Amino acid sequence: MTELRIARVDGDAMLQAWQYVHNAIIPTAVLSLAEVRERAGRNRLSVAYLGDVPVGCSTVRPPADGASAATVITRVLPAHRGEGFGGQLYERGLAEARKAGADVIETCVLESNPEGLRFALGRGFVETERYVLPGDSVPFIDLRLV
Repeated sequence: MTELRIARVDGDAMLQAWQYVHNAIIPTAVLSLAEVRERAGRNRLSVAYLGDVPVGCSTVRPPADGASAATVITRVLPAHRGEGFGGQLYERGLAEARKAGADVIETCVLESNPEGLRFALGRGFVETERYVLPGDSVPFIDLRLV
């Protein structure tokens, strides 16, 4: 069995791999390559690969301007859920957030992703807010680790 490899986004091919996973899981907020590139400038983006095939991605929004909260978002393509990849991505993202000085960890899940919500709740997150982006119909759920 091929081992999971998680790598920090570096270069257009990895930006595209991150974009592919994000857009597959968050179809209500599809991002262009330019938008992903901009996110990579302010967040820590990683891609999880089995061999050369992207199976997941993560985003770590480090604490900003003296804040203590960081956001750690983990996404795994549906065909690869239940194999432990989300846990590996999450643990790596959590470690990055803590290293960046985060005392509070938050995440965000699209309501139409019940597996993602179960994943977050199973790791000790609690819901703090639901909201719909302008023009969308599916709520995002913000959660905080307690």
